[in-house]
Amino acid sequence: MKKRLLILEDGTVFTGTAFGSDRASQGEVVFTTGMTGYQESISDPSFYGQIVTITYPLVGNYGINRDDFESITPVIRGFVVRELAKTPSNFRCDLTVDDYLTSKDIPGIEGIDTRKLTRIIRSKGSVKAILTAADEEVNVDDIVAQLQATPAITHHVREVSPKAAYPSPGRGKRVVLIDFGMKHGILRELNKRDCDVLVVPYNTPAEEILAWHPDGIMLSNGPGNPDEVPEGIETVRNLIGKVPMFGICLGHQIFSLACGAKSFKLPFGHRGGNHPVKDLRTGRTDITSQNHGYAIDIDSLEATDLELTHIALNDSTCEGVRHKKYPIFTVQYHPEASPGPEDSNHLFDEFIEMMEAEAGKGKQHA
Repeated sequence: MKKRLLILEDGTVFTGTAFGSDRASQGEVVFTTGMTGYQESISDPSFYGQIVTITYPLVGNYGINRDDFESITPVIRGFVVRELAKTPSNFRCDLTVDDYLTSKDIPGIEGIDTRKLTRIIRSKGSVKAILTAADEEVNVDDIVAQLQATPAITHHVREVSPKAAYPSPGRGKRVVLIDFGMKHGILRELNKRDCDVLVVPYNTPAEEILAWHPDGIMLSNGPGNPDEVPEGIETVRNLIGKVPMFGICLGHQIFSLACGAKSFKLPFGHRGGNHPVKDLRTGRTDITSQNHGYAIDIDSLEATDLELTHIALNDSTCEGVRHKKYPIFTVQYHPEASPGPEDSNHLFDEFIEMMEAEAGKGKQHA
């Protein structure tokens, strides 16, 4: 078995067994706490540029199947696990995690102390790291210096957003979905409700979107810092008040910034399928799926037309807002789950109801 090193920018070195691609790879190390759903995590565009650590100790026991992808091409920089199942057992299994990552040229490492790695990230924040072969030529000091000198990845969204618009036809409400790095679970939920969806790139102008006469607009999830998506912020700002909107994760952040709120980077992010969120309007608590490294500053909402609707019970950060004047609401978490619990799936129904209510108003005025 080939040995592989995971070297962090603080000088910490983990030695484990290589799987997946043989190439070296550099990125930001993050952790996700889901007990299942590794296939969705591997293929989630919100992990662009990141080396993903799974905290659950055994990964790969049900393999990779044709149904659970959240994008066609995975964009993670590496995959870190405690133990990788070599012989998965599941009726849907098509291939192993090792075979899949090899085919996608993504390196992985197993057999390291993922609890120790997670503690480092929790105490120091997300850190840059490199996955490289464990051979005599490796100079750890040189690699650490290289990591410390390398600037963080920026402008993630333009790397994962589509280059051209495409339809996902239906006979129901017409929804323009602005793709900042969309998980396909969002599109599946709209398709289930027979929406006539047009998926457009992140930098599509508001005038072009409105020319399609949408009943509603969906703002998707995506990777990175929302402040680095000025085109998306400007588009959303010009759409406010024109048509109902529903935003998820990065879409929530971009909408909030378009309304004048501020964002900040979390120490180590929220990633996993077990995050409790309280709805301040109903008192209901949902267990949610999350994957984000930034959040909206609650204090900055005071100078906007936004109302705080949801908070994270683990750290009291903003998890949702609603516009005080217009039919627009957004959440920081993932109501489509994929992976994770479906407690908040009803938000898609609320979006449909909101579009229907606005269409009814139009008929009354006509």
